[in-house]
Amino acid sequence: MNWFINIVRPKIQKTTPKEIANNMWVKCPKCNQMLFSKELKKSLYVCTSCGYHLRLYVDKRLKMLFDDEKYTLIDLPLMQDDPLKFRDSQKYTERLKTNRKLAESKDALKIATGKIGGVDVVCAIMDFTFMGGSMGTVVGEGIVKAAELSLKNKAPFVTIASSGGARMQEGILSLMQMARTVAAIHLLKEKGIPFISVLADPTTGGVSASFAMLGDVNIAEKDSLIGFAGQRVIEQTIREKLPENFQQAEYLQTHGMVDVVLERQNLKEELAKILNILTNKNKKIAS
Repeated sequence: MNWFINIVRPKIQKTTPKEIANNMWVKCPKCNQMLFSKELKKSLYVCTSCGYHLRLYVDKRLKMLFDDEKYTLIDLPLMQDDPLKFRDSQKYTERLKTNRKLAESKDALKIATGKIGGVDVVCAIMDFTFMGGSMGTVVGEGIVKAAELSLKNKAPFVTIASSGGARMQEGILSLMQMARTVAAIHLLKEKGIPFISVLADPTTGGVSASFAMLGDVNIAEKDSLIGFAGQRVIEQTIREKLPENFQQAEYLQTHGMVDVVLERQNLKEELAKILNILTNKNKKIAS
């Protein structure tokens, strides 16, 4: 592979516009195969060599899920940017500014309405490219807003989590979102409105410990890392060696933590089946 990396790739970059050349090839984290980005997009960011599921951009996932790639984005709630005036290696406000430019989004969540398998749904998708998909007040309020919209329209609620957990820059205000999102999901359950949780890579920390594990049906994407604390932290705490595939989606399915593990290309079809089983209602959603 060295001849490709050291000789072929630099030659391609010299003859290709910079903004294209830098993103022309992607290395699979599992098998180290160099993947042509155009082909990778066609495969929904699944390695064509070993089948490993790379992380998927939110906009690509939205188009993949909704019928005819049609959906309506719902604005995120307006919240104070830096309630604690937090600073680590840089000001939190500057970190937000950088990530908003990088992700082209206000925060680590997008809310959308549309049809999946002909059924009207409300969908909330987390964006790992925005500060590791961490859940702060905007994300928490966004999940609550989406759940309320689902409740108002009696439409199933679908979330797709991909997060490192709570956002440390917002301290206790971030941790409070765990309770708030759980309460919002509880209201849906009281009214018998279906809630389907999809767990993508990774789903960890305060997100896995709150709404993400409360689905009427919990679906995990193949290869996803799912858990609360890191494996090394757990091993140091219990002073035992954990299984090699501990916290992998397939391991969690075997131990009853998730209902089904799917390959990405089968996700929409499976969601459509589940939604049509759980409800026959098909009402237009009013935002």
